[in-house]
Amino acid sequence: MSVVETSAVQNRRARAWLTRAVEPGQAATYALVQQLGPVEAVQLIRSRQAPPIVLSAVGSRGDEDRVDQDLAMARRFGIRLVTPEDEDEWPAQMLHPMLLATERGLLDLAPPLALWVRGPVSLDEAVRRSVAVIGSRASTAYGEHVAAEIAFGLADRGWTVVSGGALGIDGAAHRAALAADGVTVAVLAGGLDRPYPAAHGALFELIAATGLLVSEWPPGCAPYRRRFLIRNRLIAALSEGTVVVEASARSGTASTARRCRELGRSVMAVPGPVTSAVSVGTHQLLRGGDEGGARLVCSAAQVLEEVGRLGADLSEPPRAPPGSRDGLGDLARLILDSVPVRRAVAPERVARAAGVAVLDVLRVLPALELQDLVELTAEGWRLSAAERRTSCRR
Repeated sequence: MSVVETSAVQNRRARAWLTRAVEPGQAATYALVQQLGPVEAVQLIRSRQAPPIVLSAVGSRGDEDRVDQDLAMARRFGIRLVTPEDEDEWPAQMLHPMLLATERGLLDLAPPLALWVRGPVSLDEAVRRSVAVIGSRASTAYGEHVAAEIAFGLADRGWTVVSGGALGIDGAAHRAALAADGVTVAVLAGGLDRPYPAAHGALFELIAATGLLVSEWPPGCAPYRRRFLIRNRLIAALSEGTVVVEASARSGTASTARRCRELGRSVMAVPGPVTSAVSVGTHQLLRGGDEGGARLVCSAAQVLEEVGRLGADLSEPPRAPPGSRDGLGDLARLILDSVPVRRAVAPERVARAAGVAVLDVLRVLPALELQDLVELTAEGWRLSAAERRTSCRR
């Protein structure tokens, strides 16, 4: 093995060790690795010569070395370790805002030191055109339907759907992307060999077959509660924008939205019923506040208008279905509005109600009859049967 190959192996092993020894996102550890390289950084940590803030973050894990077991377990489950040295797969462009945020003083937004990945797709290619769709685990049928519609539309247009693999909205988004034969990425808060939630074990297998499972923690790591909040910053970073579909007042999705804003990403939210407890969070995002608000979206087209190419991904404005009165001139519309719904009247009565000349009424009514808007009876003129039904629905 050449010196270059030996160095590459040592760097990979050092980064694998760091993923178990240090919780992700810590600026001090990231800075140490950037300054010295992963191998020397690990040597300093294990010899207790690293800065106190780094040693404090490592704690008793510094005496543990499970790199061989982690890499062997990864091979067993088809998991690979992707590092910044893997230029063909490391998503440097998407993660760059994390580095900028760290330089601004946001100490818990540091980029990952390495990523454990399972799936046949290149991580960099998968997230280059991606949108996160997240929301409440205690979702409603409405929320799951909307999340699925948006995720399906995004995947159908060639965009990757990123989410957290949780029950509720996350699961609906992943399943919809798979149904559209698209790529979906699940960013998990524990080892990729331990499906969590267990109910999504089969779903994760489907994702791993055509998309990606991603984690900052090595195999065997448990998805502790604090790790979900750490994980949320990575969901925000690996997508051009995040759509929040249903979130309660106290929800982890709020932290993801905050991370999006800190990284300069688009934050979008779907409105829900004002009586729904799981839409309180999305409505709060839409109202805005000191931390900034979210853009209201209702469809995949509107999402792409926010994150897509300027001038190329504009959504069509909502249009009402064509009506029977479309295309009528002002005079015709005025006369039609003056024709009784049921009781037939003479043209003179219509003229008085409309405030126009009788000759105008006599000229316009036959034209309206040809359009099946009015009908002539023995007693006079009235709305046609079709127009009467339409009028009752207005």
